[in-house]
Amino acid sequence: MSDVFPVLDMTEADAGPRARAAFLERLRAAVHDIGFFQLTGHQVTGAGKLLELTRQFFELPVEERDELSILKSPYFRGYSEVGRERTKGAPDQRGQLDIGPECEPYVPSPGDPEYLWLRGPNQWPKGLPQLRDAILDWTAQLTQVSHRLLRLILAALEAPEDFLDPVVSPDPHVHFKLLHYPGRDEKSEPSQGVGVHKDYGMLTLLLQDDKGGLQVAVEDGVFVDVPVVPGAFVVNLGELLEVATRGYLRATTHRVVSPAPGVDRYSAPFFYNPRLEASMPDLPTRFVTEADGVVHDPENPLTASYGDNVMRGMRRAFPEVMSLHHPDLVKASR
Repeated sequence: MSDVFPVLDMTEADAGPRARAAFLERLRAAVHDIGFFQLTGHQVTGAGKLLELTRQFFELPVEERDELSILKSPYFRGYSEVGRERTKGAPDQRGQLDIGPECEPYVPSPGDPEYLWLRGPNQWPKGLPQLRDAILDWTAQLTQVSHRLLRLILAALEAPEDFLDPVVSPDPHVHFKLLHYPGRDEKSEPSQGVGVHKDYGMLTLLLQDDKGGLQVAVEDGVFVDVPVVPGAFVVNLGELLEVATRGYLRATTHRVVSPAPGVDRYSAPFFYNPRLEASMPDLPTRFVTEADGVVHDPENPLTASYGDNVMRGMRRAFPEVMSLHHPDLVKASR
């Protein structure tokens, strides 16, 4: 499936005019045709260490992980046991640790946008103190790579490379997850590791182990496996880039199926997003003016506001957190 999910070497963008032009053309085709590709040459270090720490985190005693329960955080940060997060109402069969930018506790004032509840502190395990520094280093590296990649995508679309800098600078709202997909029951059919969805930000860079399980819809109802490429990030686009290009760029539907019995899958997706209060402008390029427009899902109306989109996603994904910490917001939405 390498022809479906191209492998792009980021170093080619700096290897001279001819190599750069060829790289940008392949990048434009990837983000337009499928919305998924594999990225090598990124110069990010520490992948093996991070996956090992991910495994160690999910091997901590249940009591230690529960101390970090996302149900304790009004900011949607912390640990979720298998089945806590939901996709389209169905429980996802994975455990996870949700992490965002390190912030002081913040309580929005009356009348403030509700998405400001996404600003707040993370929860870190006392029994694995090295995890905090490893994740902060990792997210700093991936923030730089993502910004570089975003600029290259704009160049591939013949738009000014710095056009979206005001949308993400100085504080992009990055989001990071450690994920564990336990093997399904012996008698079960492949199940919903995570359900069918699109990402609602701009860029996702996924570090995965060698177990596989990520599947992408190449057409309605037809899913294909994304191969594991050692040393590569799986990159896909979020809905905001689809909105900003009137559908020229693709936020592609994908899912993860649960591993076989006795197999544990670990992965770590990084989501590069605009500032919470930012809205996405249309990109100034002929590819956008010639695009057909975004196909809207009535169950998931898209807007150019990142904060509104992501908070709507939190409502659906973590209804218990909403009920516990934000009953006024739940009541107001009815």
